[in-house]
Amino acid sequence: MLSSLRNIFKVPDLRNKVLFTLLILVLYRFGAYIPVPGIDVTALKTLKASADQGGALAFLQLFSGGALTQFAVFALGIMPYITASIIMQILGVVIPKLEEWQNQGAVGQRKITQWTRYVTIGIAVVQSTGLSYLFHKGGGGFRGGNTTGLDLVPQYDVGHVALIVLTLTTGTALLMWMGELVTQRGIGNGMSLLIFASVVSTLPSQLGKIKVEAGVLVLVLTLVVFLVILVAIVFVEQGQRRIPVQFAKRVVGKRMYGGQSTYIPLKVNQSGVIPIIFASSVLYLPQLLSFVLPAEGWGASVQSFVNNHLVKPDSLLHIVVFGLLIIGFAYFYTAITFDPAKQADNLRKQGGFIPGIRPGPQTERYLAKVLSRITLPGALFIASVALIPSLLLTHYLPGNTVSFSGISILIAVGVALETMKQIDSQLMMRNYEGFLK
Repeated sequence: MLSSLRNIFKVPDLRNKVLFTLLILVLYRFGAYIPVPGIDVTALKTLKASADQGGALAFLQLFSGGALTQFAVFALGIMPYITASIIMQILGVVIPKLEEWQNQGAVGQRKITQWTRYVTIGIAVVQSTGLSYLFHKGGGGFRGGNTTGLDLVPQYDVGHVALIVLTLTTGTALLMWMGELVTQRGIGNGMSLLIFASVVSTLPSQLGKIKVEAGVLVLVLTLVVFLVILVAIVFVEQGQRRIPVQFAKRVVGKRMYGGQSTYIPLKVNQSGVIPIIFASSVLYLPQLLSFVLPAEGWGASVQSFVNNHLVKPDSLLHIVVFGLLIIGFAYFYTAITFDPAKQADNLRKQGGFIPGIRPGPQTERYLAKVLSRITLPGALFIASVALIPSLLLTHYLPGNTVSFSGISILIAVGVALETMKQIDSQLMMRNYEGFLK
């Protein structure tokens, strides 16, 4: 391990990429603590205390690395870009023009990337406007509707709201640019590394909170459980179903081409962490909508039901709905990212075939069947990772004030594995021994 780390800094090009990536991450963490102008800084402590109680604010804070409760320049994080990317992928299935761009290679990808940036800015404007309104009404409402005495935007007029919206949207645009810089000039996927930095930055404080509230024994048990989950995540993330592919031989002039064998790698967890993000967003949407309901009467009843059943991790309704949403989105996103019909058509055009399966419709049906069978265990696994740690923490911490959970581990391990693979490939290209054995 130490020799591999030394090898990274022996290669000037790889060393510069790693140092550049670290510099961008440091700048990102610095921007997560610069508050937006026009807010009541003294009320931020109350907001952070409200986030520590869990709920939707705690979930949103997880992906912003604490920047949301600081009402910082990077409060929105990179989530608007992730949401825009997912929307563009979904629209690519139903809009012929986007599907045409997807088939144009690098030229089409540049057009899709440009439109993704536009959609990101639009989402950031909507989210920043909504946050300024909610934090004016009372950030404590993210937990249970108690907004008494908390107003982060005391001067709620057009000028101050426009300044807040402009600052938060600019912060998102800057993060998007920083992430693309890391992807081009650094190491790893820039957007994923920004989320990784946000998630990992909350780990020390969350573990310290477990020690204070539940003691050293529960902390040790938590670390053991998380270590087991980490090993399981690595095992599943590396798991593949390899579909053998044989290419027919063809003679061109006096030379023979083709005839080689390869395979189509189908990951067990084809959709990654996207289903959890989707399901969490859908699950917390009723709570976000309940904030605008009346504080008394039927509005209070709806808020109480949402807080006691949809948000609490130990609620049976929360477990069932969250689990079903994760499984459903896993199938949905897998169907978007891997099209059996397109894959079968590409194999046919390239002269390839799966041994024992006829090219064309039979290959399409075979790939769809295999993909459906391996998606179920992958979806059940990520649902278990999302639910079991939260249930255990709720059992030992009745208040459930810890937002770090299996979702955090799944994101951190997935991004770390992909980054390590890129570093490993760079080292192997230069005849150095890599990390992965």
